Amino acid sequence: MALKICLVVPEAPMLPLASAGKQRELKRNSLRIGILDNSKGNADHLLRFVVEGIQSAIAVKSIVSLRKVTSGKGAPASVLDQLAADADFVVSAMAD
Repeated sequence: MALKICLVVPEAPMLPLASAGKQRELKRNSLRIGILDNSKGNADHLLRFVVEGIQSAIAVKSIVSLRKVTSGKGAPASVLDQLAADADFVVSAMAD
């Protein structure tokens, strides 16, 4: 008797990619880093190490660091808007 095996792959369908926005011109010594802490334990320590590593490798003009209220929900639009306005790139991390 041959067994029939049915495999279920629980993958969500791919979402269409957003189009690239206007590119920002980066000048030497003008890099602005954004940090988004998801409020899990030790995420702040991990992000601090990442920032220290970036600062030791390249010149950084400014750092804006924001923290989500809870790790279970996405960041509010106001937080994302502030990061978009004040940072050239954003590092987000979670840890335990």
